[in-house]
Amino acid sequence: MKKNWVKKLLIGFGILFGIVLIANFGLNIWLKTQLPDYIKKNTDYKVSYQSLDVDLGTGNIFATGITVNNKNPQNVNVIGLQGTIDTLKISRFGIYDAIFNKVISSSDLLLAKPNLNIILAKPVDKKTGKKRNPVMFENIRINKGTINVFKHTKQKFIGVDQLDLYVDNLQMTEESVENKLPVIFDKYNIRGKDFFFQPDDIYTLKISQITTTNGQMSVENFQLMPLISFEQFKKAYPRKTQMFEFDIPKMNFKDVVLKKNKVSLANADFQNPYLKVYKTGISAIKKAGKKQNFELNLDDIKLNNAKVQILKPDETDLFFAENLNVNVNKLEFTKESSKEVIPVLYKDFKIAGKGIHYNDAQNILIEKFSLNPKGGQIRNIIAKPTHSTGMGMDFKTNLVQFNINEFKFIDKKLNLDVKDVLVDGINGKIVAGKAVPKKKTAVRGIQFPMVVRKISLKNSNLTYESQNQPLTFNDLNATINQFELIENKAKNGIAVKIKDYAVTTKNFVYKTRFYKMNAGNLALNKNKIEINQFAMSPLVSRAQFIRMIPVERDLYDIKVNQISAQGNWDLFSENKSINATNVTIHSVNANIFRSKIPADDPKIKPLYSRMLRSIKIPMYISNLNLKNSVLEYEEDTPKSSGPGKLTFSNFNMNVKNLNSAKMKGKPTYVQIKIDCMFMKSSPLSVNWGFNTADQSDHFTIAGNLDNISATALNTFIVPYLSVSATGTIQKMLFSFKGNPKGIGGTFNIKHKDLKISILDKKSKEKKGVLSAVANIFIKSDSDKFPESVVVEGVERDPTKSFFNMFWKGIEDGLKKTLIGINVDKTKKTFDGAVNTVKDVKGGVQDAKKSLNNAKKDISEAFSDPNSAEKPKQNPDKEQPKEKKGLFKKIFKKKENPETE
Repeated sequence: MKKNWVKKLLIGFGILFGIVLIANFGLNIWLKTQLPDYIKKNTDYKVSYQSLDVDLGTGNIFATGITVNNKNPQNVNVIGLQGTIDTLKISRFGIYDAIFNKVISSSDLLLAKPNLNIILAKPVDKKTGKKRNPVMFENIRINKGTINVFKHTKQKFIGVDQLDLYVDNLQMTEESVENKLPVIFDKYNIRGKDFFFQPDDIYTLKISQITTTNGQMSVENFQLMPLISFEQFKKAYPRKTQMFEFDIPKMNFKDVVLKKNKVSLANADFQNPYLKVYKTGISAIKKAGKKQNFELNLDDIKLNNAKVQILKPDETDLFFAENLNVNVNKLEFTKESSKEVIPVLYKDFKIAGKGIHYNDAQNILIEKFSLNPKGGQIRNIIAKPTHSTGMGMDFKTNLVQFNINEFKFIDKKLNLDVKDVLVDGINGKIVAGKAVPKKKTAVRGIQFPMVVRKISLKNSNLTYESQNQPLTFNDLNATINQFELIENKAKNGIAVKIKDYAVTTKNFVYKTRFYKMNAGNLALNKNKIEINQFAMSPLVSRAQFIRMIPVERDLYDIKVNQISAQGNWDLFSENKSINATNVTIHSVNANIFRSKIPADDPKIKPLYSRMLRSIKIPMYISNLNLKNSVLEYEEDTPKSSGPGKLTFSNFNMNVKNLNSAKMKGKPTYVQIKIDCMFMKSSPLSVNWGFNTADQSDHFTIAGNLDNISATALNTFIVPYLSVSATGTIQKMLFSFKGNPKGIGGTFNIKHKDLKISILDKKSKEKKGVLSAVANIFIKSDSDKFPESVVVEGVERDPTKSFFNMFWKGIEDGLKKTLIGINVDKTKKTFDGAVNTVKDVKGGVQDAKKSLNNAKKDISEAFSDPNSAEKPKQNPDKEQPKEKKGLFKKIFKKKENPETE
């Protein structure tokens, strides 16, 4: 029984095997005789072959001498095939899927010596078209192939010669490339020559040769070249921002892996790459970014001896790097990193370069540099100005070096902590550009505070020029500790905070339109200032100065032996302040010159308390001392024969509580004590005070002058007033109070043998008669110490300085003391005396003429002290001449429009 069952089973298998053999034999006969006609009738292709074997059981297909062509080459809706294949071998061909599911699949595909031209079908309309039937081959081998792929427009798309290709576990999908890569595989091996790829109408990519050995791929003469000129590119693509050009003679990499949405490769090495970028000048239009699902992992990437060139729209260099070497370890581009400011992650990098050139708003050359995550170094920077209206730099720097504690982005904000920065040997000039109104914009890309823990500037000679006023630092050395950029929320910007700093320089020079200011040595830190051999010298002569100024202005010539200050001050942060305990100025020699030839300055001059109050920052100086100094004031008029001069020698001044009324807890009453020698012979002492917090600007000033010879005043009054004096002022006391409207108080003078001589303005000869009449009304001796006179009703001209008002008070006291308190009565007596002289000399014409002149001149001398000389407004209409007091001319001091 058992033998019958076995026998029947074997007979069944034999019959089945026979059927399969017969079917396989029949299929092969059919394929050899009928397949070409079947393909021709039922497909879009014509195929012929020398031999064809098909194993129905295994699905293996083997064919030789294959020729394929399209029946209708004009049909762009199907893939076009034209060419020959020496040998075709397909293992485990899915015959059932091919017949019933129209899916071509195989475990292995071998093409030996294929010479094919492939024309891609016209792309399917994404909205209405159907998907193409997929083609799936697990493993592909191509030996010695020549393949050219064309677009449906007959434009060449891909080409390769002598192609040897092996791909293991190849998978192709029609899924969107946003989700998956269109082609992925496990292993590959490729070798070929003359690769060609033209993705669009702008670029073509060419490779001379690709070889692969043990997973190591070598690519020679990689070129991405534009098909059109840059001018054609700008016209054809007006919205594109840039055009590229690549040339890489050789590159190597290994372990290329394509899986799902991830591309990986290791040890990428690019030899002598050349990147060229053409900038069109068009700003990029920001678009809503699509979600990026690709990931890129580069284990190591190296660029050796790279050249990078970026061209402006006029095809001149914007940037050129002659020699760049880049080494990046563990470079990654992921979904998460793509959202950051720097869209890549890395473990480490090193960048070094030589021959760097940048030319835009500034022309900058760098001999060489190196950079890594922990710091960098730049050697021999040369900056040259361009024609830009912005800041212009013309300097050379030997070395810039920095070390970084931390550099990273957190939540799209830069987190930067720099350990130190060194700038050594910067020599040259920086010119400020035109001022541009600052816009208040919030700073979003910085994680505050941004810290630089130490900045050092060494061995430098630098000039900074703004508005044609150069500021020069020679032998400059500076150190800044704990430099921080902090957020200024109130002003939507950035503020600076500095913990400590120190600056030293020699031969410091600053030039303005009229002056050169220089110092032998300058040392500055947050607690101390020392300046030696300071000078402020005119760059123009007095005559040139007068011609250059539109209104009256002082010309200074100042020399200072030493300036020192102690305290603490903040000059850089948002909350600036000056709080000094002591400021000492040694041995000042100052000359102040003013000409009355230019027109008066019509601006209102504030008093000193208001000027100090207008300082915007809190400022307080406990003690300011001016020691052992000389001050000279010179003034000339259109009618004077040279300037008159006042001299204050051995000048010592102490100022307490100099302030801007903005520092809490500090006194605001300013006390000024002055002791000096007036006209090199007479002690002068002055006490002056005012309160900067007093909005009404009241002040007091009192002092005394001892034993001044009237002849000492002649250096001022002879050239200025054509008057000389003899005698002695034994003591002069004054005590005034005032405000911006005027001045008043008491005045007392003791004098002896005081007489004056009125001189001819040209010859300086004495006018006897006029001098005699004038001395009639001057009390030559005060005898015993007289009583004080009251100075009152002296009004201030708001366009004049404080000292102008002060001298008016002195003048009023002198007139009331010397010619009597009732000035109007004295003037009438004087007029009567003149008439008497006229009667006596009435018969002599020359004497009469002299007396008339005397009456006119002396009347002017003792006229109203508040009258002011006014220029003629209409040359055709005669204006009355001003009457000036004699002592008003002697003691009058004009304002300083620069400081008042």
